[in-house]
Amino acid sequence: MLSCRGQAASPSEALWLAVRAAEYARGLSTPNPPVGATILDAEGHVCGIGCTQPPGGPHAEIEALRMAGEAARGGTAIVTLEPCNSWGKTGPCSHALAEAGITVLHYVFADTTLFGGGAQYLTERGVTCIQGDDAQRAQVRLGGLGAWLHKQETGRPRVTVKMAATLDGFSAAADGTSQWITGEEARADAHLERSRVDAIVVGTGTFAADNPALTARDPHGNLYPHQPHRYVIGTSALAGEVELTHVSGIPSCAISEGYAAAPLTHLRTREWEDVLTYFADSDYQDVLVEGGPRLVGDLLARGYADRVLMYTAPMILGQGLSAAHSPLIDTLPNAQRFQFVSCEKVGADLKLVLERKL
Repeated sequence: MLSCRGQAASPSEALWLAVRAAEYARGLSTPNPPVGATILDAEGHVCGIGCTQPPGGPHAEIEALRMAGEAARGGTAIVTLEPCNSWGKTGPCSHALAEAGITVLHYVFADTTLFGGGAQYLTERGVTCIQGDDAQRAQVRLGGLGAWLHKQETGRPRVTVKMAATLDGFSAAADGTSQWITGEEARADAHLERSRVDAIVVGTGTFAADNPALTARDPHGNLYPHQPHRYVIGTSALAGEVELTHVSGIPSCAISEGYAAAPLTHLRTREWEDVLTYFADSDYQDVLVEGGPRLVGDLLARGYADRVLMYTAPMILGQGLSAAHSPLIDTLPNAQRFQFVSCEKVGADLKLVLERKL
């Protein structure tokens, strides 16, 4: 994105840059929203791009203004979320934009939290403030800000189910072999997705059988800067766990030995209602559920999955272990339906992103 500096851009093109920038803040900015910002100089050239930094660090607007420097004076700011207007760990972004000499603000979503009000502040100081339309809101919602918006609207994190399967829907062969259904590129992309969520969830069966690290690693095997909190769900006891406390009514046990990359917690319950209450009481915005098939199937069947992240391999097994299984769906009218958001080729595989069909 830095290569865009100095290039002419319309507000809509600048918004696209801001949406891309926000993706870099996913996971890192929690509990703050992962916002993206672009600054155009008075002639309409890109002079600054930024995203929300980890808690206590600068917000997206401040990062973009720092990059822009004096070129921001007389310019335009494009942000995915209305600039904050209150003092917290950092100063209000609305004040910084005014002091930098910004004359036009494009923002997509109004900030309805206690930190909002930046557009009114800037309007009162002569800045032209323009809120985005429905198409821009849809664009931003599909980007980095989507999970935060979901948390604001529903009171709980966005829950994404991740699956990898053959064309005929199997995640493993009949003999249990599953390494690997998808190719290296798809697996690397799945690790990148892990690095952008707040928590990752598997069942006790998958954990005991596969002993997954549940870490997020780059293609060279190095840990990404952000690692999601790892959770194992189920009532079976796990080796090395120490019962800590009851949180949201659930026995919560830490597993520390051999799991230093990120916290690993065992929630001793099979009830998704309890798990979602636990997550709702946390700061999490984005939760990724990876398996196994019964855990995923139960989540899907009960209607608690907001998104599906599906990696489909160009492979036919004919028989095997289904990627998702639930006895709760025994007739077509009970099927859980989703709508396509995106489809892209990742190596030899397809990556599908779907959202619940309302």
